[in-house]
Amino acid sequence: MVTRASYTDIPELVKLINSAYRGEASKQGWTTEADLLDGELRTDEFNLKNLMEHPGSFFLKFTDDNKIQGCVFLEKQKEEMYLGMLSVSPQAQAKGIGKEFLAAAEQYAVQEGCHSIIMNVISVRHELISWYERHGYSRTGKTNPFPTDNKFGIPKQALEFIILKKGL
Repeated sequence: MVTRASYTDIPELVKLINSAYRGEASKQGWTTEADLLDGELRTDEFNLKNLMEHPGSFFLKFTDDNKIQGCVFLEKQKEEMYLGMLSVSPQAQAKGIGKEFLAAAEQYAVQEGCHSIIMNVISVRHELISWYERHGYSRTGKTNPFPTDNKFGIPKQALEFIILKKGL
């Protein structure tokens, strides 16, 4: 079931996001960034709280048996909805949860008067980019530099983000 996350969900969201992107546990799934970035943490409680406090921002969560199995961050940016940190527990991947998040994100975006959804994806994440393209997202031809403040981890190679977009 997809619902909006609350501040009380932050500790469980942090654990979920970090398990999906970093460390040995993340290697059980296909969304791991452990081979691209050093560092055990993709995010922390302080970061998620700050994101939740931005106007127009929220997390959706997927709960099964009272346990959060997935989440996604959404932020209204003028007439576009930014989608980030789509995370599914490595043990729950390939069960359609990501597709549910994309559908829910599109529904929220339309309700908020947005004309499109945008996202940043690490350019060398070819399998992930292909997954989004199969769900209607397109490469915009634009890129963003990968942060140099090590906020998302320490790159093991040169990285940049490509911007994907889906019209609604």
